[in-house]
Parts: sequence; structure tokens; C-alpha cells
Amino acid sequence: MRLEGVEKAFRDTRVLRGVTLEVRRGETLVLLGGSGSGKSVLLKHLNGLLRPDRGAVVVEGQHLETLPEEALVPVRRQVGMLFQGGALFDSLTVGDNVAFPLREHRIVPEREIPARVAEALATVDLRGVEGAMPAELSGGMRKRAALARTLVLQPRVLLYDEPTTGLDPVVAARINHLIRDLQRRFGLTSVVVTHDLQSAFFVADRIAFLHEGRIRFHGTPAEARASTDPPLHEFLTAA
Repeated sequence: MRLEGVEKAFRDTRVLRGVTLEVRRGETLVLLGGSGSGKSVLLKHLNGLLRPDRGAVVVEGQHLETLPEEALVPVRRQVGMLFQGGALFDSLTVGDNVAFPLREHRIVPEREIPARVAEALATVDLRGVEGAMPAELSGGMRKRAALARTLVLQPRVLLYDEPTTGLDPVVAARINHLIRDLQRRFGLTSVVVTHDLQSAFFVADRIAFLHEGRIRFHGTPAEARASTDPPLHEFLTAA
């Protein structure tokens, strides 16, 4: 997937000023940048939640910026997203939360849904919690339940928006290992937005640094550490 010259503004505020970036199949790309730099805005272009004002967003050979809304539905089945807060439905059990996209898209018969739900929950090490309510889970468990809901559609790409925010270091490390494990087991392509540098350098195959609306740097974690680019060096040192 790739972005080509993507620009996005909200009223008079230009957020993305010509972003060009390629995400290689099967890699985990971490997107770094200061608060308000547009990382989450960029992420939401990759599954069509936002449309560029100018430029192109190409996923699996399709130009998302030209697709009508109904044509984006199958794209979003292949490009799953883990939102920062998890976005579980408080009124549904964990099992029904995970089953929700299966029922919404009517992909499998109802009789097959419990097995798919159990498989997705087992993948994130949450066996047997189908009957629990989200409020009964810890923050890390809620994050993993939300991830299971994304995985139940068996996507090819996963977008993570601040996956470790608000979690203690032990739970955050567990999420980081899970991101890596999912990449190895399923060959997933992943894009991770994070402020957590420990997380970034653990999960990343490559790092892209968004600064003033453009990709200022992209390269391996080792290249990022060795970079003498002033904004990137300042960001890594301050963080």
C-alpha cells in the first residue's frame, strides 16, 4: 500500500502537506511524530475513513480516493484497525463484540460464528471470556478483545492507533509481543502509530517520521537511531 502526495486540511489547518510513503507487504511500519503532527489522520487514509484533498491512496491496487463508500466495505474487511480506545460496545458481551463484524458483513453462517469468535480470542490469549462484559476486563484485556474483533475478519493489513497508550509497562510489553507474533504467524502488514519509543523500536521493521505534514525520514530502527536529521534527533532525544 502507498500514499502519493497526500494532502489533507481541516478548515484552515493543513495537516498533511504532500505525504508520500510506501508500506511494504508483510512489514511492520511504525509512524512517529509529535502530538498533532497528523499521524492518526494519515492512518485513517489507509482504510478510507478519511479521503485526501489531493493525492492518491493505493491499497491492493485500488485507489481508495476514487471509490464510492459502498466499495470501501470489502477494503475495510482486509484492512483492520485497532482504535486507540479499543471502541468496544459497552452494552455487548465480549463474545458479541468480537462477533459483531461477522454479523454485520454476513460473511459466515450464524452457526459458525462461535467457533470463529473463540479462535480470534485464543489468538490474543483471551480464551473463555465470551460471556464477560467489557467493564469487567482490565485495560490490556479490553485492548486485546478489540484486537480479536479486528482479527475475526482475517485481514491482510492491521492499523494500530496508539496500541499501548494508557497501559502499564508490563501490559504494554505484552501488546508489543502480540503485534510481532501476529506478523510472524499470519504474515500481516502492519502500520503502528505510537508515542512509545520502546514499543516503536521493538515492533518496527521500518520507521517513518512525520514532521510538519511530510515524511521527514524513513528507514530501519538502526538508521533512525544513527540519523543526524535535526528534527528526528530532537524528537528521539526528547522522548
